[in-house]
Amino acid sequence: MTEPVSVLTQRYDVPDAHTLAGYERTGGYQSLALAFDQAPTDLVQQVKDAGLRGRGGAGFPTGVKWGFTPRGAGKPTYLVVNADEGEPGTFKDRELMERDPHQLLEGIVVACHALESERAFIYLRGEYLWPGIRLEHAIAEAYEAGYLGKDIKGSGINVDVTLHYAAGAYICGEETALLDSLEGRRGQPRLRPPFPAQAGVYGMPTQVNNVETIANVPHIVQHGVEWYRTMGTEKSPGPKLFCVSGEVNRPGNYEWPLGATAREIVEVSCQGMLDGRTLRFWTPGGSSTPLLTGDHADTPMDFDAIAEAGSLLGTAAMQMFSDRTSVVEAARNWTKFYEHESCGKCTPCREGTFWLSQIYDRLLEGRGRREDLDLLDEICDNIFGRSFCALGDGAVSPIKSSLAHFREEYEHLVEHGRLPEGIESHTDAVDHNSGHGRPEQLVGT
Repeated sequence: MTEPVSVLTQRYDVPDAHTLAGYERTGGYQSLALAFDQAPTDLVQQVKDAGLRGRGGAGFPTGVKWGFTPRGAGKPTYLVVNADEGEPGTFKDRELMERDPHQLLEGIVVACHALESERAFIYLRGEYLWPGIRLEHAIAEAYEAGYLGKDIKGSGINVDVTLHYAAGAYICGEETALLDSLEGRRGQPRLRPPFPAQAGVYGMPTQVNNVETIANVPHIVQHGVEWYRTMGTEKSPGPKLFCVSGEVNRPGNYEWPLGATAREIVEVSCQGMLDGRTLRFWTPGGSSTPLLTGDHADTPMDFDAIAEAGSLLGTAAMQMFSDRTSVVEAARNWTKFYEHESCGKCTPCREGTFWLSQIYDRLLEGRGRREDLDLLDEICDNIFGRSFCALGDGAVSPIKSSLAHFREEYEHLVEHGRLPEGIESHTDAVDHNSGHGRPEQLVGT
């Protein structure tokens, strides 16, 4: 059986870990000397050998991504840390920044040296005031102690960090929309190519990495590739923060090696589902990933195994739902979210999410028609792969997967104008279990 680990979270129980004194006392900033003794290209190779994959959702190998950055072009290179964290069910980066902000700063310095960059930006979600305050204090301490700024600890290496508060838009979690927002424009995705590695912030080579990704880097440098690969799987090595929410006894952030199963994480760390409830469906990586069923609970939580199961690991935001919860209502809530958060740049996403939302309203008000289910499918097919960025794909993923796995609930709702017995409604529009839906004579019209 897989056991929990404590790497990124090792200081979470240290009361003053957010301060420089607490961080240094517990071994902080020790990777800098080791990193500065290496050539930047060697650091990139070390991260590549460790197999670190991006923790922001895509899971792309970080070292490979760093290798796309051109060198010797006579242009400045920038590092942008994506701390927007807008994916529903995801709250890992928030806790990292609140409890251990210097860990992120140490990772930034190492990453900047690897990229030969002298400027980093932290793009922080607009609603994250407390993490922002913690980061502001940590950045000030790091400058005063010589861990940031010019000639860090006499190494000749310069790294400046700018904390940028975002305006609170989900779309800005997409890296090119983030860059436009960072530059002061409306946050909308850019046409690619060129990719940010060649033309990012201010048209300069830019690497965009997630908070958790960067927080892994000092541990790789300090402890080595072989140590890092003792955790996780061959293709998905290292520790991972899992955000577990929903109908469990102890929701929260839990650190496990990649490859632990959902059942292990829920039963050991969360002390199981709420009493009397059975896992019915869940998201392995946030609301933008296809739903899995209770039968998938023993699937290893790593990038490849979850993909084989038909979903995506994403941000490892595990939202767990029981047999008392309506999958139709859940899909409707997510659809409303994506309708609201669509930036409006492309027609499939802007129009499609609106019409999907209208159909869900009709279904849950007891006025659904049989052809609505095929219409949901058709609209989803017209959005997936046809929108300007991945928001459209994420918006339809819970719909397509819920139709595939739980079509009988949709059909019952159409046939009877209410949810099946035993499923609790959380929609105010109509009491679905009272039988007072649309008139039965309208079925199929």
